[in-house]
Amino acid sequence: MDETAKIDRVSEIVSSHPSGRQSLIPILQDIQDALGYLSEESLAELARMTGISENEIFGVGTFFTQFRFRPPGEHNVRVCLGTACHVRGGQQILQEFEQQLGIGAGETTEDKKFDLERVACIGCCALAPTVVVDGEVHAGMSARKIPLLVKRTAKSAPAGKE
Repeated sequence: MDETAKIDRVSEIVSSHPSGRQSLIPILQDIQDALGYLSEESLAELARMTGISENEIFGVGTFFTQFRFRPPGEHNVRVCLGTACHVRGGQQILQEFEQQLGIGAGETTEDKKFDLERVACIGCCALAPTVVVDGEVHAGMSARKIPLLVKRTAKSAPAGKE
């Protein structure tokens, strides 16, 4: 999608919501759903259309961990660090992903193949420790399973493109 189309999409999204600050979070969610992330251009257009400063919009966006400000990788890896996963080795699993991918949590690989997130809970506590890769839950994870999972995922179709 080119920049003009992205701005047009942002305009459509903003226009579909009631005006006012109370709509800011739903608008940001819809923009991210449509574009994959919140670009500088989309935030500038949102500010122009709503009269809310870019600084305030950015402040709201950065407060919530659900929002991204960089394009996502082809494959999304979410490592659960909720209580059940944490006590069963979640931190070691995250560290192994960081080592295998060469990035830290919250980053995207240079080749844009993977992004890595740490999450508070994915709701699969009985299956801990868990990892979600491209929407698929991988239960009972261990650090030794990660190299094969990364290799298989890298060879598969990008997330949402199957």
